[in-house]
Amino acid sequence: MTSMLITGASRGIGRATALMAAARGWDVAVTYRQDAGAAAEVVRGVEAQGRRAVALAGDVSDPAAVARVFDGAEAALGRLDAVVINAGIVAPSMPLAETTPERLRAVVETNVLGALFSAREAARRLPRPEGDAAIVLLSSIAARLGSAGEYVDYAASKAAVDTLAIGLARELAPGRVRVNAVRPGLIDTEIHASGGRPTRAFDLAPLVPMGRPGRAEEVAEMILWLCSPAASYVTGAVMEVTGGR
Repeated sequence: MTSMLITGASRGIGRATALMAAARGWDVAVTYRQDAGAAAEVVRGVEAQGRRAVALAGDVSDPAAVARVFDGAEAALGRLDAVVINAGIVAPSMPLAETTPERLRAVVETNVLGALFSAREAARRLPRPEGDAAIVLLSSIAARLGSAGEYVDYAASKAAVDTLAIGLARELAPGRVRVNAVRPGLIDTEIHASGGRPTRAFDLAPLVPMGRPGRAEEVAEMILWLCSPAASYVTGAVMEVTGGR
């Protein structure tokens, strides 16, 4: 297994996964929606480790764009062995009663439809009789906690991702494709700024039994383990990286 596509890989957990994957011998297709400069920096980081990389622009909520991204990845790297469905958004923190229809549609279109479109494309391309492939979907501890008063919409969208992983794992097992989800906990990434609270990871650290927020690299470790032969009998699992929370 040597070729991997990661959606939303220009920052945060996606970026950390791309760079760590390169260090472990993977070629990486980096997808992004807007920040071409950040994606190009990740590509340079992968190439600096002697691996091939390509940056591909595409909005995961657009099924045609998702297909183009997969086409581009295969043209650059050959047949894909793993797909990490990481792209997602969170909107500013507020109770559900105060949210707008536009916000709710944006969260669902990116986090739910985007995951479905990406998973559907992977399901069409990864099954093979001669070897194993892997899909990892990024969920969140919010799917279990609910994120009351902050972003119930985001939490609900990530619960949908969990269900997608469980069901798709059963569909694709005969084609030797393993499908799992990862639920990060409180991780120190840029996503908290998107929610309007850039220091949130450290503000809430006392709620974590281990007493600190996690690092993106700690989540990347789980993602890459699930993509590796070491996880050859793991499918349909929802794995938590939460510091015990």
